[in-house]
Amino acid sequence: MSASLTILGIESSCDDTAAAVVHGVAGKASILSNVVFGQTEIHASYGGVVPEIAARAHAEKIDHVVEQALATATKNITEIDAIAVTAGPGLIGGVLSGVMCAKGLSAASGVPLIGVNHLAGHALTPQLTNEIEFPYLMLLVSGGHCQFLLVEGHDTYTRLGGTIDDAPGEAFDKTARILGLPQPGGPSVEAASLQGDSKVFSLPRPLLNRDDCNMSFSGLKTAVLRARDDVISKHGGLPTQARADLCAGFQAAVTDVLVAKSRRALAAARAIAPSVKTLAVAGGVAANGPIRHALKQLCAETETFFVAPPLALCTDNAAMIAYAGMLRFTDGMIDDLTLSARPRWPLDQKSASLTGSGKKGAKS
Repeated sequence: MSASLTILGIESSCDDTAAAVVHGVAGKASILSNVVFGQTEIHASYGGVVPEIAARAHAEKIDHVVEQALATATKNITEIDAIAVTAGPGLIGGVLSGVMCAKGLSAASGVPLIGVNHLAGHALTPQLTNEIEFPYLMLLVSGGHCQFLLVEGHDTYTRLGGTIDDAPGEAFDKTARILGLPQPGGPSVEAASLQGDSKVFSLPRPLLNRDDCNMSFSGLKTAVLRARDDVISKHGGLPTQARADLCAGFQAAVTDVLVAKSRRALAAARAIAPSVKTLAVAGGVAANGPIRHALKQLCAETETFFVAPPLALCTDNAAMIAYAGMLRFTDGMIDDLTLSARPRWPLDQKSASLTGSGKKGAKS
């Protein structure tokens, strides 16, 4: 077995400034610290993440979260084997903040530097938390990205499908704004949906009848907008119960699409790698209770092992970056001070980019 490694991870791709220390070996590692500074309050009055404000907040906080992560782990920089940092994809100002911090630490300490794909961090989280083996099917479902990935190794991914426009997280955020609910939209819409009836409004399930693994949520969001306008024109406002019913209908539609497409993705993954036994889900939207429950039911029906990380590791964090960096470092994949921040960085280098763009750039 390889010698244990201690990796410092840094993440700043969107609106969470994070640092973590992970110790262990590939396939069996533990989290010594995981510090996250969220920016929800900073962006609340704008109805969404403002890139320039996010970048400034990252620059102000990143030194502090790194210091806190090292202190919590009772490590100093000389006890770190490598520094792993998100080098993309993401909001370029935020990614730059993390990359420059990591470069400075590496240059000053001589500790090796490793650039990590943010999406790989999410995709490999189930291996960190549940020690599952390759290959497995990953549903990466977050604010800026949604795709099905066949994960055959830490650097070997096949994209089976994804969103061609808004990712589910974006659709949740936009629906919350349409209905006058606070950000982030996912938790707000989910909470409101618990008091609603999903059958009151007839909302579409885009691309559900198309025999592939691609998804679309932009039209669903537009349908919610039109339904809201109809309610307002009839009632002179948006009653609380109508808002709850719209949230329930939206929640049910997203869940139906994700479950149906996951069923197809499982079949597609097994056609390539018959040994696939696990469906793993990660990303912020993976924290959604009804979506998790429905995917668990699908896995029970298809004799598939279901894995979802703890809720704190579904959203952006640096522990996943540290672990992904550990795997790259073990394989000798080390960067130097020419490491660049990348707004786009597809995991599957073979497939053409999906059409559309979101808050983290064109779909990769």
